[in-house]
Amino acid sequence: MIALSCFDLSGKVAVVTGGGSGIGRGIAQGLAEAGASVVIASRRRESCTDAASEIADATGARSLALALDVTDAASVDTFVDETTAELGSIDILVNNAGMIEEQLIFEMAEEQWDRMLDTNVKGAFLLSKKVAAGMANRARGGKIINVASIAAYVAWPKMSAYCASKAACLQLTKVMALEWARYDIQVNAILPGYFLTPMSRDFVTSDEGARAVKAMIPMRRVADPSEIKGLAVMLASSASSFITGGEFTIDGGQSCR
Repeated sequence: MIALSCFDLSGKVAVVTGGGSGIGRGIAQGLAEAGASVVIASRRRESCTDAASEIADATGARSLALALDVTDAASVDTFVDETTAELGSIDILVNNAGMIEEQLIFEMAEEQWDRMLDTNVKGAFLLSKKVAAGMANRARGGKIINVASIAAYVAWPKMSAYCASKAACLQLTKVMALEWARYDIQVNAILPGYFLTPMSRDFVTSDEGARAVKAMIPMRRVADPSEIKGLAVMLASSASSFITGGEFTIDGGQSCR
């Protein structure tokens, strides 16, 4: 039990953007199981309400659903104010909100490019800046986890904006880690491969997707969102007190090829 105490998140307040389903839901569940109070945020509060209720019922941890548009600075300010009013200062931030649209570069509209970069990069910048300022001001440190992707260094056709945004997210993580180390804020990135999520379900459950999974992933399967919980808890807890600027791949060996 002494060794496991460094993973205990009791008394901590965690925010997970895009935590209503998929990878974000798995992370939120894991943080709650480790004892944290969890705020699940997305543009539409209703989409997170069921997840927050189910997590609270399953873990006994306090879990809230709040509205947040990560691309809008005013929305970010309001969200942080609401969170601190309800639960207190934020100790853990997981920037998981993201989107993907497949399109050849020649056919991609400027609006598509902007939409993905705004959500996947600008959103993490705006929210992290606001939350980290609070962490620095109260001088108790904190944890920020940016959910990038193996697309940060593996290129695929029709995914130029997504790959570019995830590479940017990874570099943003490293700069945040350098700038905020003096405040005892550790910033790290998780780089998932294929998980069974609403975003990937249609592809990975198709015949073509099943063949691709077996060909691309040495473990010959996709991950369940619950399989990200251990890594997330480690990066959110004192178990990672001397880890910052790191990138942690969780892809069944896909990026080894």
